[in-house]
Amino acid sequence: MATSRNYSPYQDKIIKRFYDNRDTIDQTRLSDLAAELYLAEGKKRERLWKQAGEVMERLGVPQSRLDHVLKSADPAILAEVVQDIQNGHIKPPPKKKPQDLAKPAE
Repeated sequence: MATSRNYSPYQDKIIKRFYDNRDTIDQTRLSDLAAELYLAEGKKRERLWKQAGEVMERLGVPQSRLDHVLKSADPAILAEVVQDIQNGHIKPPPKKKPQDLAKPAE
């Protein structure tokens, strides 16, 4: 049985700001991942590619392009995706409203 969480108003604002800025946070994270992938080796590289795939999904990268980038495993191609996102060629999906976490579900 799930329990509801009671957040303070301060915590509610922090959570709301996080979700309001999630696309910007993800863009920055994807850019950082591209840089890290140039230097990574072994298991760390595999983990970073998995994270990059998850971030690209959240940013609305088309599935065909996402598959191509992950299949090629080339940081230069990932850097091109980052550039396209920053230039506005790839638009993030519409924002979803997070459920009100302060109120218990009825």
